[in-house]
Amino acid sequence: MSDRNPDERHIDEGSKDRQLETFRREPGEYLTTNQGLQVDSTDNSLKVGERGPTLLEDFHFREKMNHFDHERIPERVVHARGSAAHGYFQVYESMAEYTKAKFLQDPAVKTPVFVRFSTVVGFRGSADTVRDVRGFATKFYTEDGVYDLVGNNMPVFFIQDAIKFPDLVHAIKPEPHNEIPQASAAHDTFWDFISLMPESMHMIMWVLSDRALPRSYRMMDGFGVHTFRFVNEQGKASFVKFHWKPLLGAHSLVWDEVQKLGGKDPDFNRRDLWEAIEMGDYPEYELGVQIVPEADEFKFDFDILDATKIIPEELVPVRPIGKMVLNRNPDNFFAETEQVAYSPGHIVPGIDFSNDPLLQGRLFSYLDTQLIRLGGPNFAEIPINRPVCPVHNNQRDGYVRQTINKGRVSYSPNSLGGGCPMADPNNLRTYTHYAEKVEGHKIRQRSESFQDHFSQATLFWNSLSAAEKEHLISAAHFELGKVETREIRQRMIDLFNRIDHEFAKRVARGVGVPEPTEEVVKNHGRTSAALSLENSPKDSIKTRQIAILAADGFDRSQLMEMKQALKDAGAMPQIVSKFKGTIKSADGQELEVDKTFLTSGSVLYDAVYVPGGQQSIETLKMQGDAIHFLNEAFRHGKAIAAAGEGVDLLLASNLAGVELAEQNGRMAADKGVVTTRHGTVGDVTGEFIQAIAQHRHWTREQKERVPA
Repeated sequence: MSDRNPDERHIDEGSKDRQLETFRREPGEYLTTNQGLQVDSTDNSLKVGERGPTLLEDFHFREKMNHFDHERIPERVVHARGSAAHGYFQVYESMAEYTKAKFLQDPAVKTPVFVRFSTVVGFRGSADTVRDVRGFATKFYTEDGVYDLVGNNMPVFFIQDAIKFPDLVHAIKPEPHNEIPQASAAHDTFWDFISLMPESMHMIMWVLSDRALPRSYRMMDGFGVHTFRFVNEQGKASFVKFHWKPLLGAHSLVWDEVQKLGGKDPDFNRRDLWEAIEMGDYPEYELGVQIVPEADEFKFDFDILDATKIIPEELVPVRPIGKMVLNRNPDNFFAETEQVAYSPGHIVPGIDFSNDPLLQGRLFSYLDTQLIRLGGPNFAEIPINRPVCPVHNNQRDGYVRQTINKGRVSYSPNSLGGGCPMADPNNLRTYTHYAEKVEGHKIRQRSESFQDHFSQATLFWNSLSAAEKEHLISAAHFELGKVETREIRQRMIDLFNRIDHEFAKRVARGVGVPEPTEEVVKNHGRTSAALSLENSPKDSIKTRQIAILAADGFDRSQLMEMKQALKDAGAMPQIVSKFKGTIKSADGQELEVDKTFLTSGSVLYDAVYVPGGQQSIETLKMQGDAIHFLNEAFRHGKAIAAAGEGVDLLLASNLAGVELAEQNGRMAADKGVVTTRHGTVGDVTGEFIQAIAQHRHWTREQKERVPA
């Protein structure tokens, strides 16, 4: 019991109020924990030395990340909108020289997988095709337990230290005062943050590029992002980076398509993945690795523990080691796609971590997130998360516990249960952390080797084709054009000027700030061929969607011949007309219409074909939707073909304004437009298929006047 009188307590409480008022009147706000403790930094986690592992005692990091992980329920804070599929992985040959991971040993073994693709920023109800990073998370159900390779479709990230992740996501999410904009980086708070974070410059170049607009999850690269370790049976370790490469090649949409697809079909990528698997066109990806001997850790002019850097393939080639096939859709979206729980901490013997401070933080964050999303510590018992090998431990009870544990023993050591479960005395299948020697002072500081924020951004810029550079500049004009604060736009131009002077000048012209007058840093001139989508394989039209425009009176032989040729090449042709039902050919045969102009659009297809038939063409000429369909496809660089009177529809669509002209019975056109007026369809099928395989024909973007 206090020996103070009530008046003294009143005086103390008044003093506290006055003290708080004094604090409130002080200029600025001093950074504190939730307990009011001032901290000296929120930019670096506490590590052993500059390049050492993050320490569990870092209470500021844990509080910041813990609060962030629990901000929203029940959907994921990031990667909320996802789509997934089951499949299997097979290694090409034993990787025993580098790793003892069992699933990387026997080419005859098919390891089950569950892969979830996702956008990062938007809520569950947002569109698939927004400009964003895409998640590429793979769960391997191995005989030694679950292994999760949790990556993205870009090989680098915005930040170097996980303690900045809440700041990044807070900045890019809808602004808190009005919850606008959804699933978009084009607003002040994001670019305010980025303009003050030079380490983000490499990632920003990727986000502004076509890589942020994938044509399909089936045509999208995947990366493990971080540097991990392989460890073999002898305990020898190597550093490793993981790459997924789609066998169909990596291809993109264009920005105008993306905006229109958000209205036409916000489920575009999700639907594409589902329908391809249902049709038996199983997505396939090669797993590749870049392996760096431990002795070579410091031989590069960047730090391999820095998640904002790549290892250029010219320095360390990607070695294909296996193939993944996705061959089954989920039975229930919620039970599987929504409840699947990934974590980089789900590991198997033979694979270990590096001291990458972003990876170190993720090891804490993912587990913490699942505890709130999935109702407690038993999320591993949800069917989609269960390992295929037995589970034995003394963990009990908790929310939604499913296992009915028998017997009286739930502790270790014990004698009543025969000592079980016990550690394997022979260590045959146990996980042993790599015995890396670590020493250093406990500090909040970043290594000097993490300080180059611009040279790889320049490498990325230098490696793009002319068309890809134009797209990136246009993306910067859109994103920064939405930023209201001029100072933020100016800061971004100043940062871009450290990447490339001409690039900064071209961006500045479109965002209302002066062009930089001086070249701050000379462009180093280096390139890496793997960074350009233009270098992706372009030898197949498998699964490509082709629209065939037709109406009553179409030339049946021209339509059917091209349709069959496209199907034989693996494409998916569909008849598009004004109304659903059937249309009648000039010779009286009926054909089922797949889609209407109202329910589809050129943005849903990879190419367009117009067969002849005088009545059909005269009808289509009078339909604005048909004319717009062709104009739009032409604007987006897609392959277009026409036969017989179908050529007249191309001319009527105002494409003649961009140098389409008949010459000697063939149309001399921009690359990617294939026609025959008097010849046979067979004369142009091969050329049309080759034009589709090129994905897009960017020379059309150089025209001043392109309809639609």
